[in-house]
Amino acid sequence: MKRPQPIDEEVLFDGRSLISETDTKGIITFINRKFTQMTGYSKDEAIGQPHSILRHPDMPKQAFKQMWDTIQKGKTWEGFVKNLRKDGKYYWVIVTIIPKYDSDNNIIGYTASRKMPYKDKPMLEKTKLQYQEMLKEEKKDR
Repeated sequence: MKRPQPIDEEVLFDGRSLISETDTKGIITFINRKFTQMTGYSKDEAIGQPHSILRHPDMPKQAFKQMWDTIQKGKTWEGFVKNLRKDGKYYWVIVTIIPKYDSDNNIIGYTASRKMPYKDKPMLEKTKLQYQEMLKEEKKDR
């Protein structure tokens, strides 16, 4: 699937339950209606795709490395994420990701739920600055 060109236009996330589930490799296995409304991707377009189709280029790789390191250990991860919509616009959310287990206690996937980031605006602004610094470091390392 071709990734959209980012447009510097924010769409405010209204905070209704935006849920997605993936397998252990990050491939989307379930999305709810709010996901389709917010991202612009239909169920047919999203399911089977890597969740990274939503990755905005302003998001540093290190932020996602920390996320994967946490959830693969069976722990819950929460953080601010700037996502890219199908139309190229973006939205900020606070994402909470929890592992899903089978009956033998093996991780079989992950469930992500999102909430509005603007109730903690100072932390969002701090996170944006941290992400900018992380991106600068990534560019130096290339």
